[in-house]
Amino acid sequence: MSPPSWIVILGTCDTKLPELLYLRSKILLYAEAATLLLVDVGRDAVNDPAISISQNDLLQRYAPSTNLDLSTIPRSRVTEIMADCATAMLQDLHSKASIHGVVSLGGSSGTSLTSAAMRRALPFLMPKLIVSTVASGDTAPYVGETDITLMYSIVDIAGSNDILNAVLDNAAGAIVGMARAYQRRLTALEVEAGKRKKRIGITMFGVTTPGVDAIRRHLTSHHREYELYVFHATGHGGRAMERLISSNALDAIIDLTTTEIADEIVGGVMSAGPHRLEAAARAGIPQVLSLGACEIVNFGPRQTVPGKFVEAGRKVYEHNSSVTLVRTNEEECKRIGEFIAGKLMKYAKRPELVEVVLPVGGLSVLSGSGGVYEDEVANEVLFKAVEQGLRGSGVQVVRDERQINDEGFARGVAERLVMLIEKQERG
Repeated sequence: MSPPSWIVILGTCDTKLPELLYLRSKILLYAEAATLLLVDVGRDAVNDPAISISQNDLLQRYAPSTNLDLSTIPRSRVTEIMADCATAMLQDLHSKASIHGVVSLGGSSGTSLTSAAMRRALPFLMPKLIVSTVASGDTAPYVGETDITLMYSIVDIAGSNDILNAVLDNAAGAIVGMARAYQRRLTALEVEAGKRKKRIGITMFGVTTPGVDAIRRHLTSHHREYELYVFHATGHGGRAMERLISSNALDAIIDLTTTEIADEIVGGVMSAGPHRLEAAARAGIPQVLSLGACEIVNFGPRQTVPGKFVEAGRKVYEHNSSVTLVRTNEEECKRIGEFIAGKLMKYAKRPELVEVVLPVGGLSVLSGSGGVYEDEVANEVLFKAVEQGLRGSGVQVVRDERQINDEGFARGVAERLVMLIEKQERG
């Protein structure tokens, strides 16, 4: 029989105490032996015997130098201070004890506060659940690249009624179930320690899917000692991969689809931010990079494409009703290549374990021979920027005349990574 689960409840007790206590009671109903920690992250201190870590305790332990009367400062600043304290507290608990899940509830401010703490402090796959009034809107600021689960409250979290109580009842059942599943996985991982497969990350986009599928087929057929994780290069996918690498959760990568860099450089909607490519380079893990979909910049529906691109006569392609693409020009391709080379030159801890493969035949299904985005001149500018930027770096840069989705190109990329992994293992 598994030991009791440890579950943390985060909440602003000055505004949501009755709802938090109801949630707590339901968690105890479904997991009587569970250890619950109710942590008050509110603006004003509250005294209640059910509170495990009070607002005052939190401030004294994790912000002793602040010495502020929170009631006198702006709400936004209070949110920042309490989010910092909650982050430090969760990191402390996670390092000292096996907590198995964190749950919260709130409106926009409460969701902003507790989601920040969860994003910063907790690893992927540890259950994180927030019952929120803003769960049905734009959730990117709250979830980011993490696996926070949001549950819409339907009604405002203000008082007791049948609808809200049913939502909180569901939330209690959900966090108890997730915590138990997580706890069992931890136990299984301890038993299977040393048997784990090599974890390989691969980046993919719709227009590079054939190439990634070919890589997957090759590796699963010939190298069963690998476990593959595919990341959709939509901005969040790249950030998730970078975060997993930084957490030592990936052992090697095939960064076939670096299109998020084009969005970062040109101003598209699927950027993974300015730190893309840094994590793997810093970690010194084996990696093979290519330039998948670096010829395209992503926007929403056609009417959302900035007018400057249309006025300049740029190649605009409607991928579907929700996604419209703009072809990168020569100047942008040069900057993309310089970005890639600059990151590897600056951060590559083990350049001998990094290779860049340039797909001369096309960067995606759109820019191969006869494709709507075929532009050999712009592609050549991109290739030269990478080659020149990495000259003397120790990173091997090779040209392959095939298109990135060519079966042979894909198998070649896969085998290059295998050789880098073997090189790493030989020391």
